Amino acid sequence: MTNLTQIDKSWTLFLDRDGVINYEKKNEYVLNWEDFVFMPGVKEALQILNSAFAVIVIVTNQKCIGKKLLTTEELKNIHQQMLNEIEKAGGRIDRIYFCPDLEDSSQNRKPNHGMALQAKNDFPQIDLTKSIMVGNKLSDMEFARNAGITSVFAATTNPDTAFPHSLIDIRVNNLLEFASLIKP
Repeated sequence: MTNLTQIDKSWTLFLDRDGVINYEKKNEYVLNWEDFVFMPGVKEALQILNSAFAVIVIVTNQKCIGKKLLTTEELKNIHQQMLNEIEKAGGRIDRIYFCPDLEDSSQNRKPNHGMALQAKNDFPQIDLTKSIMVGNKLSDMEFARNAGITSVFAATTNPDTAFPHSLIDIRVNNLLEFASLIKP
């Protein structure tokens, strides 16, 4: 298991969006900026993580686009406003990867690791063995396993998920607790 105190600027952080960065809407989608509400402590956490990681990316399934509930342009507008808020608070996200595909078999849809491969292609310095994925679902943890990434389960929306668990390396209550474990 990864010793979080040994993380340095050569490491990469992968983050899920809904349930980690913002509140997840149960059985619904975030379809506009008004629906997007940051989870408590996220901006503070991203400020801390900004100085700890070389690359920080979001990997998010967005079936709402495939279902024609949201356009790619509308999603990009939500993400731009999110990025503006994060940057104002002293944090950063280097890139956002999203999968609009409806088919679970899509290479880019978590738990498959296509978005990790996209990130590695865009940022050749990424070493997946020196990467961490923070997510709130077991599919995020399986994505991490499939990509060879350390998995951190944020128990924000699924606190009853058993731990220890074969897919989960580290369990935290939320992103701020994870950030507090990092010693940049």
